[in-house]
Amino acid sequence: MANVIAEKAKNGGRFGGCDEVDLAALVLQHEIEQFYYHEAALLDGRLYRDWLNLFTPDVHYFMPIRRTKTTKDLDKEFTQPGDMALFDDDHFLLSARVRKLETGYSWAEDPPSRQRHLVTNVRILGQAEDEIDVESGFHFYRTRLHSEEDTWIGHRKDVLRRVEGELKIARRAIYLEQTILLARNLSNFF
Repeated sequence: MANVIAEKAKNGGRFGGCDEVDLAALVLQHEIEQFYYHEAALLDGRLYRDWLNLFTPDVHYFMPIRRTKTTKDLDKEFTQPGDMALFDDDHFLLSARVRKLETGYSWAEDPPSRQRHLVTNVRILGQAEDEIDVESGFHFYRTRLHSEEDTWIGHRKDVLRRVEGELKIARRAIYLEQTILLARNLSNFF
């Protein structure tokens, strides 16, 4: 840290050519990335109640169905909110899914899956007041029982909202690269 401060002093208050606005953007980028890494660790550790606390009460958690379309119809590749979807959850439904996992009677997760969530390519797309539009890539790997393996790759578009100084997920749209899911169930979170 001392080297960074010395560099700033040497460059007239600038970090390697960055002004204060750039520094604020870097700090925000770091905060968001750390938020996503924390979220992934909670999911990998099956700490679903703690994970649920990362969402606002008015959250919309949406995973559309992806369909193969020709180039001229790519705007219809994903279903829209209100259409059929893999997930179209609010906070109540997310809470119900978490409660079901906590009972130990969720057949799809007994014994529980071993899972790893990787988050990458985190980009801030825009900001307005207390909300931040963020896009990130993910690779989610899950193994169950002795030989079941599933992998999902895609990207998420989130609206993060600052609530009492902390980031929360207000909206999440999850876009899979797959059009056909080979997994035997979809009892997990993205």
